[in-house]
Amino acid sequence: MNILWNADKYAKDFSFVHQYGNGVLELIDTGKANTAIDLGCGNGVLSGKLRDMGLDVIGIDSSPEQLAIARRDFPDINFIEADAISFEVNKPVDVIFSNAVFHWIDKDKQSNMLHSIHASLVKGGQLVFEMGGYGNNMLIHRELSKAFNRRGLKYRIPFYFPTIGEYAAMIEKEGMLVTYAILFDRPTALNGDEGMNDWIRMFIRTPFKDVDKETENEIINETAENLRNDLFKNGTWYSDYVRLRMKAIKP
Repeated sequence: MNILWNADKYAKDFSFVHQYGNGVLELIDTGKANTAIDLGCGNGVLSGKLRDMGLDVIGIDSSPEQLAIARRDFPDINFIEADAISFEVNKPVDVIFSNAVFHWIDKDKQSNMLHSIHASLVKGGQLVFEMGGYGNNMLIHRELSKAFNRRGLKYRIPFYFPTIGEYAAMIEKEGMLVTYAILFDRPTALNGDEGMNDWIRMFIRTPFKDVDKETENEIINETAENLRNDLFKNGTWYSDYVRLRMKAIKP
Protein backbone atom coordinates (compact mmCIF):
# COMPACT_ATOMS: atom_id res chain seq x y z
CA MET A 1 0.00 0.00 0.00
CA ASN A 2 1.71 3.17 -1.21
CA ILE A 3 -0.93 5.92 -1.07
CA LEU A 4 -0.31 9.65 -0.79
CA TRP A 5 -3.10 10.65 1.59
CA ASN A 6 -4.86 13.98 1.93
CA ALA A 7 -4.67 13.46 5.67
CA ASP A 8 -6.58 16.58 6.72
CA LYS A 9 -9.53 15.81 4.42
CA TYR A 10 -9.48 12.20 5.57
CA ALA A 11 -9.76 13.30 9.21
CA LYS A 12 -12.47 15.87 8.44
CA ASP A 13 -14.75 14.06 5.97
CA PHE A 14 -14.08 10.37 6.64
CA SER A 15 -13.94 10.27 10.43
CA PHE A 16 -16.45 7.40 10.37
CA VAL A 17 -13.51 5.07 9.65
CA HIS A 18 -12.04 5.43 13.13
CA GLN A 19 -15.44 6.00 14.80
CA TYR A 20 -16.57 2.54 13.74
CA GLY A 21 -13.29 1.20 15.11
CA ASN A 22 -14.58 1.85 18.62
CA GLY A 23 -16.69 -1.33 18.40
CA VAL A 24 -13.64 -3.39 17.45
CA LEU A 25 -11.81 -2.22 20.57
CA GLU A 26 -14.42 -3.99 22.69
CA LEU A 27 -12.99 -7.36 21.59
CA ILE A 28 -9.74 -6.69 23.45
CA ASP A 29 -9.37 -8.42 26.81
CA THR A 30 -7.56 -5.64 28.69
CA GLY A 31 -7.33 -7.78 31.81
CA LYS A 32 -4.65 -9.80 30.05
CA ALA A 33 -2.86 -6.97 28.28
CA ASN A 34 -0.44 -4.15 28.99
CA THR A 35 1.11 -3.40 25.60
CA ALA A 36 -0.38 -2.93 22.14
CA ILE A 37 0.38 -2.08 18.54
CA ASP A 38 -2.11 -0.10 16.46
CA LEU A 39 -1.21 -1.49 13.04
CA GLY A 40 -2.10 0.98 10.31
CA CYS A 41 -2.77 3.64 12.91
CA GLY A 42 -3.44 6.46 10.44
CA ASN A 43 -4.06 9.74 12.26
CA GLY A 44 -3.71 8.06 15.65
CA VAL A 45 -7.26 8.48 16.95
CA LEU A 46 -7.65 4.80 17.79
CA SER A 47 -4.12 4.69 19.20
CA GLY A 48 -5.37 7.30 21.64
CA LYS A 49 -8.33 5.09 22.51
CA LEU A 50 -6.00 2.17 23.19
CA ARG A 51 -3.93 4.39 25.45
CA ASP A 52 -7.08 5.47 27.28
CA MET A 53 -7.82 1.78 27.89
CA GLY A 54 -4.61 1.61 29.91
CA LEU A 55 -2.38 0.12 27.22
CA ASP A 56 1.16 1.20 26.37
CA VAL A 57 0.74 1.78 22.61
CA ILE A 58 2.96 1.88 19.55
CA GLY A 59 1.31 3.22 16.40
CA ILE A 60 2.61 1.89 13.08
CA ASP A 61 1.73 3.30 9.66
CA SER A 62 3.37 3.70 6.25
CA SER A 63 1.92 7.16 5.54
CA PRO A 64 4.09 10.10 6.64
CA GLU A 65 1.12 12.43 6.05
CA GLN A 66 -1.08 10.53 8.49
CA LEU A 67 1.74 10.08 11.00
CA ALA A 68 2.41 13.82 11.04
CA ILE A 69 -1.14 14.38 12.30
CA ALA A 70 -0.88 11.48 14.77
CA ARG A 71 2.32 12.87 16.28
CA ARG A 72 0.83 16.35 16.48
CA ASP A 73 -2.37 15.23 18.19
CA PHE A 74 -0.93 12.46 20.40
CA PRO A 75 2.62 13.53 21.31
CA ASP A 76 2.77 11.06 24.21
CA ILE A 77 2.41 8.02 21.91
CA ASN A 78 5.29 6.43 20.00
CA PHE A 79 4.52 6.38 16.26
CA ILE A 80 6.70 4.49 13.81
CA GLU A 81 6.74 4.68 10.01
CA ALA A 82 6.81 1.08 8.77
CA ASP A 83 5.05 -1.26 6.36
CA ALA A 84 2.43 -3.64 7.78
CA ILE A 85 3.82 -6.39 5.55
CA SER A 86 7.28 -6.43 7.12
CA PHE A 87 7.20 -4.49 10.39
CA GLU A 88 9.30 -5.58 13.38
CA VAL A 89 9.30 -4.60 17.05
CA ASN A 90 12.03 -4.85 19.67
CA LYS A 91 9.75 -6.62 22.12
CA PRO A 92 6.56 -8.64 21.41
CA VAL A 93 3.31 -7.07 22.62
CA ASP A 94 0.10 -8.34 24.19
CA VAL A 95 -2.30 -6.95 21.55
CA ILE A 96 -2.12 -6.13 17.88
CA PHE A 97 -5.13 -4.07 16.85
CA SER A 98 -6.05 -2.92 13.36
CA ASN A 99 -9.03 -1.15 11.82
CA ALA A 100 -9.81 -0.77 8.10
CA VAL A 101 -6.28 -1.64 7.00
CA PHE A 102 -5.86 -5.30 6.07
CA HIS A 103 -7.97 -5.06 2.89
CA TRP A 104 -5.39 -2.63 1.46
CA ILE A 105 -2.78 -5.42 1.48
CA ASP A 106 -2.61 -7.52 -1.70
CA LYS A 107 -3.74 -11.10 -1.26
CA ASP A 108 -0.28 -12.49 -2.05
CA LYS A 109 1.24 -10.34 0.71
CA GLN A 110 -1.26 -11.27 3.43
CA SER A 111 0.77 -14.21 4.69
CA ASN A 112 3.83 -11.93 5.07
CA MET A 113 1.80 -9.50 7.18
CA LEU A 114 0.29 -12.27 9.32
CA HIS A 115 3.76 -13.74 9.83
CA SER A 116 4.99 -10.35 11.11
CA ILE A 117 1.97 -10.14 13.40
CA HIS A 118 2.59 -13.61 14.82
CA ALA A 119 6.25 -12.78 15.46
CA SER A 120 5.28 -9.54 17.22
CA LEU A 121 2.82 -11.10 19.70
CA VAL A 122 3.67 -12.69 23.04
CA LYS A 123 2.37 -16.17 23.78
CA GLY A 124 -1.33 -15.70 24.55
CA GLY A 125 -1.31 -12.38 22.68
CA GLN A 126 -4.42 -11.10 20.93
CA LEU A 127 -4.94 -10.09 17.30
CA VAL A 128 -8.10 -7.97 17.00
CA PHE A 129 -9.10 -6.35 13.71
CA GLU A 130 -11.75 -5.28 11.26
CA MET A 131 -11.36 -5.09 7.48
CA GLY A 132 -13.46 -5.03 4.35
CA GLY A 133 -15.06 -8.43 3.85
CA TYR A 134 -16.50 -10.38 0.94
CA GLY A 135 -18.95 -8.18 -1.01
CA ASN A 136 -17.60 -4.91 0.39
CA ASN A 137 -18.66 -1.91 -1.77
CA MET A 138 -19.86 -4.34 -4.43
CA LEU A 139 -22.31 -1.84 -5.97
CA ILE A 140 -19.68 0.90 -6.20
CA HIS A 141 -17.02 -1.35 -7.73
CA ARG A 142 -19.53 -2.82 -10.18
CA GLU A 143 -20.50 0.61 -11.51
CA LEU A 144 -16.88 1.75 -11.70
CA SER A 145 -16.03 -1.36 -13.68
CA LYS A 146 -18.87 -0.67 -16.12
CA ALA A 147 -17.75 2.96 -16.57
CA PHE A 148 -14.17 1.84 -17.23
CA ASN A 149 -15.29 -0.83 -19.69
CA ARG A 150 -17.42 1.63 -21.67
CA ARG A 151 -14.21 3.55 -22.36
CA GLY A 152 -12.17 0.50 -23.28
CA LEU A 153 -10.36 0.58 -19.94
CA LYS A 154 -9.81 -2.27 -17.49
CA TYR A 155 -10.90 -1.89 -13.88
CA ARG A 156 -9.39 -4.01 -11.11
CA ILE A 157 -10.68 -3.78 -7.53
CA PRO A 158 -7.61 -2.51 -5.65
CA PHE A 159 -8.47 -4.32 -2.42
CA TYR A 160 -8.69 -7.81 -0.92
CA PHE A 161 -12.11 -8.69 0.55
CA PRO A 162 -12.08 -12.28 1.92
CA THR A 163 -14.76 -14.51 3.40
CA ILE A 164 -14.57 -15.65 7.02
CA GLY A 165 -13.41 -19.13 6.03
CA GLU A 166 -10.74 -17.87 3.65
CA TYR A 167 -9.19 -15.46 6.11
CA ALA A 168 -9.50 -17.70 9.16
CA ALA A 169 -7.53 -20.34 7.28
CA MET A 170 -4.78 -17.81 6.53
CA ILE A 171 -4.57 -16.74 10.17
CA GLU A 172 -4.44 -20.30 11.47
CA LYS A 173 -1.83 -21.28 8.90
CA GLU A 174 0.41 -18.65 10.52
CA GLY A 175 0.00 -20.29 13.93
CA MET A 176 -2.83 -18.29 15.53
CA LEU A 177 -6.22 -19.56 16.66
CA VAL A 178 -9.36 -17.70 15.54
CA THR A 179 -11.77 -17.26 18.46
CA TYR A 180 -14.29 -14.81 16.99
CA ALA A 181 -15.42 -13.93 13.47
CA ILE A 182 -18.36 -12.11 11.93
CA LEU A 183 -19.14 -10.82 8.42
CA PHE A 184 -21.84 -8.15 8.34
CA ASP A 185 -23.38 -5.41 6.22
CA ARG A 186 -22.81 -1.85 7.41
CA PRO A 187 -24.21 0.79 5.06
CA THR A 188 -22.31 3.94 5.99
CA ALA A 189 -23.45 7.54 5.54
CA LEU A 190 -21.12 9.84 3.60
CA ASN A 191 -20.75 13.58 4.05
CA GLY A 192 -22.25 16.18 1.73
CA ASP A 193 -24.03 16.38 -1.61
CA GLU A 194 -20.87 15.10 -3.32
CA GLY A 195 -20.37 12.32 -0.81
CA MET A 196 -20.04 9.51 -3.34
CA ASN A 197 -17.73 11.48 -5.64
CA ASP A 198 -15.54 12.42 -2.66
CA TRP A 199 -15.47 8.82 -1.39
CA ILE A 200 -14.31 7.51 -4.77
CA ARG A 201 -11.61 10.18 -5.03
CA MET A 202 -10.33 9.43 -1.52
CA PHE A 203 -10.27 5.63 -1.62
CA ILE A 204 -10.20 4.45 -5.27
CA ARG A 205 -6.80 5.65 -6.37
CA THR A 206 -4.77 3.02 -8.22
CA PRO A 207 -7.33 2.23 -10.98
CA PHE A 208 -7.08 5.88 -12.09
CA LYS A 209 -3.28 5.92 -12.11
CA ASP A 210 -3.00 6.06 -15.92
CA VAL A 211 -6.32 7.83 -16.60
CA ASP A 212 -6.30 11.51 -17.58
CA LYS A 213 -8.07 13.94 -15.24
CA GLU A 214 -10.95 14.71 -17.60
CA THR A 215 -11.77 11.03 -18.09
CA GLU A 216 -11.40 10.40 -14.36
CA ASN A 217 -13.95 13.11 -13.57
CA GLU A 218 -16.33 11.74 -16.21
CA ILE A 219 -16.08 8.22 -14.76
CA ILE A 220 -16.62 9.40 -11.19
CA ASN A 221 -19.60 11.61 -12.06
CA GLU A 222 -21.16 8.87 -14.20
CA THR A 223 -20.64 6.25 -11.50
CA ALA A 224 -22.22 8.43 -8.82
CA GLU A 225 -25.23 9.15 -11.00
CA ASN A 226 -25.74 5.46 -11.76
CA LEU A 227 -25.56 4.66 -8.03
CA ARG A 228 -28.09 7.30 -7.05
CA ASN A 229 -31.12 4.98 -6.99
CA ASP A 230 -29.36 2.44 -4.76
CA LEU A 231 -27.12 4.50 -2.50
CA PHE A 232 -28.69 7.97 -2.20
CA LYS A 233 -31.39 7.82 0.46
CA ASN A 234 -33.34 10.75 1.94
CA GLY A 235 -30.74 13.27 0.86
CA THR A 236 -27.71 11.27 2.06
CA TRP A 237 -25.17 9.19 0.18
CA TYR A 238 -24.23 5.78 1.58
CA SER A 239 -21.39 3.40 0.82
CA ASP A 240 -22.34 -0.29 0.78
CA TYR A 241 -19.78 -1.53 3.27
CA VAL A 242 -19.45 -5.17 4.33
CA ARG A 243 -17.08 -5.70 7.24
CA LEU A 244 -15.11 -8.69 8.49
CA ARG A 245 -14.37 -8.48 12.23
CA MET A 246 -12.17 -11.11 13.87
CA LYS A 247 -10.14 -12.02 16.94
CA ALA A 248 -7.34 -14.56 17.17
CA ILE A 249 -4.97 -15.73 19.90
CA LYS A 250 -1.35 -16.82 19.64
CA PRO A 251 -1.28 -20.13 21.57
